[in-house]
Amino acid sequence: MNIEAIIVVLLLLSPTAWAGSQSAEKATFEPETIKTFAKDVEKYAAAQGARAFIIARVGRPEKELPKGIKYTHTAIAVYSNIELETGETVQGYAIHNLYQNADKPNRSELIMDYPVDFFWGAQQLKAGIIIPTTEVQQGLIKLIAEGKNTKLHNPKYSVIANPLNSRFQNCTEHTLDMLNAAIYQTTNIKQLKANAKAHFTPQRVKTNPLKLMFGSMLMKDVTTKDHPRKVATATFSSINRYLAKYQLVHKAVEFYSAQRAVAI
Repeated sequence: MNIEAIIVVLLLLSPTAWAGSQSAEKATFEPETIKTFAKDVEKYAAAQGARAFIIARVGRPEKELPKGIKYTHTAIAVYSNIELETGETVQGYAIHNLYQNADKPNRSELIMDYPVDFFWGAQQLKAGIIIPTTEVQQGLIKLIAEGKNTKLHNPKYSVIANPLNSRFQNCTEHTLDMLNAAIYQTTNIKQLKANAKAHFTPQRVKTNPLKLMFGSMLMKDVTTKDHPRKVATATFSSINRYLAKYQLVHKAVEFYSAQRAVAI
């Protein structure tokens, strides 16, 4: 394999190009700009009466994303009591993430952060927002309040994890598992995967099969071992289609700076 081909594979299949699912360290925009955008997202969600919703960010330049992939990281935001460093308690959204480990890219951990943290490394001031029905929101809140979301975590990480089995997991599959746990009121992984297989349609990963093969050889966090011949994974868009199909969406938008929301 020549060096040019290796570079192409690394650009297309590196965790930063695919998932953008690590906790951000560097900001692309000015801190105050990020803070304003994050606060606007919170205000929008609160104005819609959202107690829990799906949130997504763009962690890489759009031109680097595979065809059909619009967001690189997805999580669940829950309206919560938040204790500040001063000891004061305020209300706002806490975001429950599965983040890829920076030093062990084939492993992940569950981390709670807040909108400013969530958008700190965003490459665009754009957020994907899906507000599910009240019943699904209540299920998510109960799941997290009881700590049962941790039962759904598989630390074996792959950026293109197959959401129809439990061999590996990425952030969006974890989000899907939490949604299904809320919908079906169970944390039984075997049952959740059976339900996903019956009702959820993953999004095809449209890239050269040889690149996927070489990527899986070169990088610990890229594998196709959990896929049949065709590779497909969970995405923000496929989750939106899934919830909409079963009339479980209250509102779904792409939210931009200047408080502009576009229905999807």
